[in-house]
Amino acid sequence: MLVTTSELFKLAYGRYAIGAYNINNMEQARGLFRGGVEARAPLIVQVSKGARAYAGVKMIEAMIRAAEEMYPEAIFAVHIDHGDEETCYDAIDSGFYSSVMIDASHEPLEANVAITKRVVERAHAKGVNVEAELGMLGGVEEDIQVDEKHALLTDPDEAAEFVRLTGCDSLAVAIGTSHGAYKFTGRQSLHLERLAEIQQRLPGFPLVMHGSSSVPREEVERINAAGGAIDPSARGVDVDEFAKAVPLGVVKVNIDTDGRLVWTRVHREHFRDHPENFDLRKPGKIMMAEYARFIVHKCEKLGCAGRLEQVRAALTADL
Repeated sequence: MLVTTSELFKLAYGRYAIGAYNINNMEQARGLFRGGVEARAPLIVQVSKGARAYAGVKMIEAMIRAAEEMYPEAIFAVHIDHGDEETCYDAIDSGFYSSVMIDASHEPLEANVAITKRVVERAHAKGVNVEAELGMLGGVEEDIQVDEKHALLTDPDEAAEFVRLTGCDSLAVAIGTSHGAYKFTGRQSLHLERLAEIQQRLPGFPLVMHGSSSVPREEVERINAAGGAIDPSARGVDVDEFAKAVPLGVVKVNIDTDGRLVWTRVHREHFRDHPENFDLRKPGKIMMAEYARFIVHKCEKLGCAGRLEQVRAALTADL
């Protein structure tokens, strides 16, 4: 069942968060839907500008439609992640996407407001939700790169004014997370006090955490043991901190890097252990199963596992 993000956020607010997972290929798509059904959890399927360029717009949308038919129990939204204006408008006009994220956070505040407002007006005319971003996360996301020294936490007063001026439906806030595999150094963690201040100024408004992969040490160690060269000090968000963010208004948590690590670990270990193999389907089958297991684990930590029937009942009651 394809639904809007606003419908999911209304049910989730203050109770649990929903994982938003980027997909690029068939194995990720099937693993994601399989994991969501096994976890009995709603999902947000994220498609980035880079994924659309890699797989092709028609191909990646067709994979999602096919997954919906193969896993009819799934409840999900489809979301454009880190879109520019052109990408957002194309997605809005396609009629396929539940929501789009316009990322103008690298622009001055006035320009961010103006760009976001234009996208909101076009999206709302087609019944599409809009996520915006205020503040800048460090690290790399697609073609956006921000040095850690230039990362900025979201200002609570600016956040309230930004939402009022733009009319966006949800807001991605910078509270200490970071894009990419090379995450935190030292003991950096989420700035929950900043998140609480934002919620105070935007009570009941859906907040989003980007850059929320955890970069599990075990995954990094296994990848490196199989020939990888990932920085062993790479760290992400402690998965146990998700539960602390939920009461503070976070309803959507973006996870991309961890999924890439699963893909890397599965393929490195497979070809290390089976150097004679040239059948791409063999590691592909392992990848789908491992990705589903990864999704189940994230859903449990986000608190959305076991909510599927409750969500379905609430959504169908509104019809």
